[in-house]
Amino acid sequence: MPDETEETVHESERSRSRQALATYFRRIAKALGRGDPVPVDDAGTVTVDPPAEPDLEVEIERTGETVSLELEMEWTEEEGDVDLDAAASKATFEVYADAADDWRWRLVHDNGNIIADGGEGYSDKRDAENGIESVKRNAPGGHVVDLKSEEEPPEEGGSNATFELFEGKDGKRRWRLRHDNGNVIADGGQGYASKRNAVGGLRSVKANAPGAAVEEVDE
Repeated sequence: MPDETEETVHESERSRSRQALATYFRRIAKALGRGDPVPVDDAGTVTVDPPAEPDLEVEIERTGETVSLELEMEWTEEEGDVDLDAAASKATFEVYADAADDWRWRLVHDNGNIIADGGEGYSDKRDAENGIESVKRNAPGGHVVDLKSEEEPPEEGGSNATFELFEGKDGKRRWRLRHDNGNVIADGGQGYASKRNAVGGLRSVKANAPGAAVEEVDE
């Protein structure tokens, strides 16, 4: 007989805003739509790979004054369906002190390319690290707008920051990640010959920033 012992292999619980929930479920929906493994945690280190037609159970429960909405997918597990050590990122955040002893950060892809940086220096290392955490939180769900087309970000969903595509003084397309408070928290650094390439660059940041390790390096 098959082993039907119940085992919790991953569990997390915390409060989230409706906006954050929308971003989280959108990530799941995109992965399901593409047929890719579904990220369970924010960093993408835990994934599940459901079959084409799993069973879906939707349940609303009321206990006293507490209401719970539960969405549950169920299927017969096959080898590789659950990955508790997924490759979360192909990039690393490097924190370093520049020649002026200001602390900076950059996001370096495994291929050696710098795909994002903080754009400014900080007198305190902790401020640079806080900047990294803001990018980790906001990059995955950030809406993308083209300032050349005078686009506005959608009112629903997204994160607390928006990727802005713009044309630099050199005529090349660039991107920056601007927080809702007006501060630019990440910059692509380089210019691109086309909008398509600029979008590809920021998508790499969206995918790799959340699970990227943070390391202090010597400059």
